[in-house]
Amino acid sequence: MNIDLLIVAAYFAAVMFVAVRARVRAADSSLEDYFVSGRSLPWYAIAASTIATNIHAGHFLAVVGAAYAFGLAQANFEINAIVGLLIAAFVFVPLYLKARVVTISQFFELKFGRVVGTTYSILFMILYGTLYVGSALFWGAYTVEAVFGPELTFLGDSPEMRILVLMCVLGTFAAIYTFMGGLKAVVRTDLIQFVLLVGSGMVLLGIALKELGGLSALHEVVGDRMHLHLPNDHPKLPWLGIVTMILLNLQYWGCNQVILQRALAARSLRDAQVGLLVGGLFKYLTAALIILPGVALIGILGEERALMDKDLAYPTLVKLIDTPGLKGIILCGLFASLMSTVDSIFNSVSTLWSVDIYKKFIRPRASDAQIIRAGRTSIIFTLLVGIAMGTFFLWVKFERPGIVLDAFFKELSYFIKIGFVMLISAAVFLRNPSRLLVGVTLVASIPLSVAFKFMMPGMPYLIRTGILIVATFAVVAIPSILRSGWRLDEGLLRSSGRDVGWFGGALGASLLLVHVLFH
Repeated sequence: MNIDLLIVAAYFAAVMFVAVRARVRAADSSLEDYFVSGRSLPWYAIAASTIATNIHAGHFLAVVGAAYAFGLAQANFEINAIVGLLIAAFVFVPLYLKARVVTISQFFELKFGRVVGTTYSILFMILYGTLYVGSALFWGAYTVEAVFGPELTFLGDSPEMRILVLMCVLGTFAAIYTFMGGLKAVVRTDLIQFVLLVGSGMVLLGIALKELGGLSALHEVVGDRMHLHLPNDHPKLPWLGIVTMILLNLQYWGCNQVILQRALAARSLRDAQVGLLVGGLFKYLTAALIILPGVALIGILGEERALMDKDLAYPTLVKLIDTPGLKGIILCGLFASLMSTVDSIFNSVSTLWSVDIYKKFIRPRASDAQIIRAGRTSIIFTLLVGIAMGTFFLWVKFERPGIVLDAFFKELSYFIKIGFVMLISAAVFLRNPSRLLVGVTLVASIPLSVAFKFMMPGMPYLIRTGILIVATFAVVAIPSILRSGWRLDEGLLRSSGRDVGWFGGALGASLLLVHVLFH
């Protein structure tokens, strides 16, 4: 049997073994044990699990493909996450832990009432239970087919059928161990995933640079693609889009249940903050591991062998490997990115459904065991919806093979994220904004975004998104400031910096300094 496939099989066996050992029995567990691991996570577990969740299968495929298409400028999505991560660590997370919330929606409910909190929960579950699960499953299956297609003919006669079968298998695997162990199983398996992610990424980067002729060859061979900032008339990545990236990172790192569930489960504020900051250090490393191989492939293939389908960049790089076993290690890294993202989404969606919907509206007197069972049932439903959405991405890709799917996915997700940025900004930075206005703006931002897309189809989606974020926040902020003035949440500055310690403070300052110098 192929040694690469044996290595992949060993990986799946190891992940399942760790997950089974972390199994949580609903009858013997409390709600906090299952959904936030009893609030006992140390900083290193938070750092590893957060970054493993952040690096999803789309990073290894869609983002590498986007780097092959657009060059080094694609790295802005990675390195500008530092700003959002710093704000989350020192501004948002202290508020969440002070309120002892299990879901971010509970924080919004405290600020704006049940209607707004529940609306956020529903929109978040729709966004992550469809787009994010679907894209992760599709990318994982798409790569396996691209690399091992000839060995997988027993799964079906056509690539489409094999990809569909693989999505079902991979999704079911992640659902099983998340179902059994909740956040504890997710975090423990993410420690394995993190090591594989970094290790496989370094191997692939090394191979790509060797094929190109070394690190210096990046500037010599593909110097025209080594610009971090592109002209403002670029159709996808104009330099002004950096402002939009920073605004969107307020949502991704600041009020994202999938990312912040580990911080909510921290054993202390200091562990939550240091864990996020250490994770921020790895964002620079992951930017190199994911972006540079795609840029190097431009020079490796040249114009004569250029890929029509840019999203085949990652499988093309994997095929350059001829050492037995290395290809299997690389694919384990891919699967690690897939599993660590999908299992986290399953866990977070089940948390939101159980705590924010089932407990409040369906069965208010439910016991913790009943709430956990409701969460587990929602995992199955999310799996089915994710497979359906992955099938949609499959159709899009085979109908339009030349499309850069990363940009397509981001644009779709931003339709909902615009309202999320407004929501978290209003909750923290405004004094008593109108609850009704916040709720109406949150919902109205979605059709407004779609309408703006059709009215100005030629405008880069990053610029369009940035304008709408500022506009929706202004709708809520201007009346609030005129009526009540402007200030941060009471006690925010005291609670944010009190417990982080000298190490966390120095780490945060260093991250900010490096980020400024990098640009």
